[in-house]
Amino acid sequence: MSTRTMARIQRQPIDHTTWCNRDHTCGLAEHRGRQITIGPDTGGRAVVTRVRAGDRDYAEITMRVPLSSGETLAGAQFNTVLHQLRALFAAVAALRPGALTGRGQRRAIDTRRAA
Repeated sequence: MSTRTMARIQRQPIDHTTWCNRDHTCGLAEHRGRQITIGPDTGGRAVVTRVRAGDRDYAEITMRVPLSSGETLAGAQFNTVLHQLRALFAAVAALRPGALTGRGQRRAIDTRRAA
C-alpha cells in the first residue's frame, strides 16, 4: 500500500495578460502586474498592483499612512483615510457604471437602527 503525501493540483491553464509579470507572481488563479510604489513626502507609502482574478481585473492597494502620536488627532486622521477610500471607490465605480453593483443589500451595513 502506498501513501500519497501531496495533493495533485488540477487546473486549466490561464493565458498571461499583456501587462502581467509572467513569472512566479502569477498564481494558480490570478495574474499580477508589476508593483507601483508611491512614496509622498509625508512619510507614508502605497503599493498598487493590477491583478486579474478569474474574469475581473482589480487594483490591489496596500497603504501605510503615518498617524499622529496623539489619540484624538490619530482618530481624526484615520477617519479621514476611511472617508477618502470611500470616495475613491465611488469615483472608480462612476467611471464604469455597474461595476460594483449586483452584490445585494448587506443587512449589517445597510440597516440603520432608530435611536
